[in-house]
Amino acid sequence: MTRLLALLLTLAAGAAVAQETTETGTGALLRGLDKLNGRATDLEVRSGNSTEFGRIEITVEDCRYPLGNRAGEAFAFLTVREMGTAEPVFRGWMIASSPALNPMDHQRYDVWVIRCTNS
Repeated sequence: MTRLLALLLTLAAGAAVAQETTETGTGALLRGLDKLNGRATDLEVRSGNSTEFGRIEITVEDCRYPLGNRAGEAFAFLTVREMGTAEPVFRGWMIASSPALNPMDHQRYDVWVIRCTNS
């Protein structure tokens, strides 16, 4: 139990340090894949806005990146809903360099973060 508590405190401290050294983008560049026809599409979405991709709606709530490196370790908070469904298909942080860490699970579409954008 003590080891678990120490690990959690270490992770929390690391997250606080990472949070201090990030910048916030004005939006995110995403890539959407329609698995049915194999088409990949780049989508630029401003924070707080949504875009439609096929039968899903993607909302970018926030995009952050390390100081001076918009593409390297960018991470965005996304909400993805299927048209006509209130419950999100995906809601959470997605990391550009490791999209499989917290992937969206949808039978037809795949979405991942490429980088943050700035005006």
